[in-house]
Amino acid sequence: MTLPVAAVVGLLEAAEQDTDVAELLAGLDHADAERIASGIRRLRATSDRLRRRGQELAALFSSARELAELRDVDELLARLVERAHDLVGTDVTYLSEFDVGSRELRVRTTLGTVAPSFPGLRVPPGMGLASQVVESRRPCWTARYDAMTQAPHDDRIDETVAAEGLVSLLGVPLLAGDEVIGVLFAANRVEHAFSPEEISLLSAFADHAAVVLQTARLLARANTAADETRRAYGELARHVEAMERASEVHGDLTTLVLQGGDATEVAGALGRALRCRVALLDTDHLDGGVREAVEQSRRSGRCVPAGEGAFVVAVVAGPTLLGALLLEQGAVEFGPVEFRTAERAAQITALLSLKQDALIEAEQRVRGDLLADLLSADADRRAGAATRARARGIRLDGPRSVVVVAVPADLRHQAARALRRTGDLVGEHADHIVVLTPAEDPAAAARAVHTAVARSLAAPVLAVGAAAEDDLREPVEQATACVRILPALGVSDAAATTDEYLPYTALFGPGEARVSAFVRRVLGPVLDWDAEHAGTLLPTLASYLDNRMSPVATARALHVHKNTVLQRLDRAAELLGEGWQDPDRLFRLTVAVRLTRLAERP
Repeated sequence: MTLPVAAVVGLLEAAEQDTDVAELLAGLDHADAERIASGIRRLRATSDRLRRRGQELAALFSSARELAELRDVDELLARLVERAHDLVGTDVTYLSEFDVGSRELRVRTTLGTVAPSFPGLRVPPGMGLASQVVESRRPCWTARYDAMTQAPHDDRIDETVAAEGLVSLLGVPLLAGDEVIGVLFAANRVEHAFSPEEISLLSAFADHAAVVLQTARLLARANTAADETRRAYGELARHVEAMERASEVHGDLTTLVLQGGDATEVAGALGRALRCRVALLDTDHLDGGVREAVEQSRRSGRCVPAGEGAFVVAVVAGPTLLGALLLEQGAVEFGPVEFRTAERAAQITALLSLKQDALIEAEQRVRGDLLADLLSADADRRAGAATRARARGIRLDGPRSVVVVAVPADLRHQAARALRRTGDLVGEHADHIVVLTPAEDPAAAARAVHTAVARSLAAPVLAVGAAAEDDLREPVEQATACVRILPALGVSDAAATTDEYLPYTALFGPGEARVSAFVRRVLGPVLDWDAEHAGTLLPTLASYLDNRMSPVATARALHVHKNTVLQRLDRAAELLGEGWQDPDRLFRLTVAVRLTRLAERP
């Protein structure tokens, strides 16, 4: 059989264009025509397969290029699923990621789905076609999912598949070595038997998707490791810097201790090292939230927050609170090293404070002994004390004031300690504290001493000043007498002078025995009557004099009837004799009653 060239060309064009070749073969023998038609069909099938293969390879090469330019993993997976969806030609294509820990599969990327429950669907271990793909590590498929028997069903998965209307499913594993990291699915809403070409094509895309997922995991791990490394390096650098600052402040504090520095210099060194403001607070300037924070630090021994970026650490020596360091955070962020540095600085502050207090105590003991000698009745001791005072730079000539301070006995030592900080000559004498100050005004001296003691104690303070003389004994005795009489006058917390209470200090000062004799001569019969009876005459007489000699006012003050007052006054008149209300006798009687009442008070 011989065909013209034009006929052969026409057959080839018809085969390429997929047109009918019956007319071209009409003049040929039936057997020859059948062989030519069969060859043309094979040629067309081969051409279709090669064209399809070319499209598949182009899609795979395109995904490979995108993989090399990987930026967004989710976007790239979506493109891979999209191309697999277009080339395989199924209704739905989706990718599930496998969790090695829980052994669950979670739908990560979908295309063609309509049911809202499908994206994010989780497949429990061992259930459904997906688990079969994971366990076998090979492609698995079913033409009818509802009739599938090779894998166990799960009610929730079956409901989701039914809601999506899926009938036939093909799943291929995403492998990274021997590890399954996911499954790529192609599904139809009609019954369909998947061909080897479809399985091979989907497997090729699954290989690309596996590379993407594995690369994403490795990148995530690398990024996490890099972030952890950067954090660790930053923390190490900060720790090294903090240790250098701690070493610097430790050296400064050691130098301060060796050179006899004080607490203020410790605060300055700490502020320079931590690049922040540091204030040294004494116990008299702790209030509100700062006091609460200091108490917390005192109990724990740690640096604690004090609000608004500030921290405090208590300065303590045993059970005694000496003050606190207040730190206001600046350029350096505080961490464990900074807090520990502040705590060590507080310990050094306490050490220096104790050392300074010990020196002050030693000096003040000497000064206290000096004051005791100045108040001694021995003239030689006083003369020797004056010489030692001049040697210590203490002026005993010129205007000065002496202040006698009365506080509860258990607080006397603390009050004396507070006064010694003023630099005045301080000592204890006759159960009181005596202060010799260069102030010229006794009233101003008494107020200054009262303020200094009251700030340190939470108790009433009596401070009485007097002008100092060459012999300190007399003004001290006058001030002591005034301190003793003030509580009887209802004064328990005040600063005063002996001149303000001169009549009382004159009576209760030196020669006090004469006062008792005077009272006895004026009120003897009344005092004897009260001693033998109910003791009502003297109180009635005192109230009568205080209420301007009005029987009615006296009765009201004593809460008794007016007649009772009159009866008592008659009895007093009998005992005192006629003329007891004459001006001169009444004055002396008033003074005697007042002195007696004052002497009776504690």
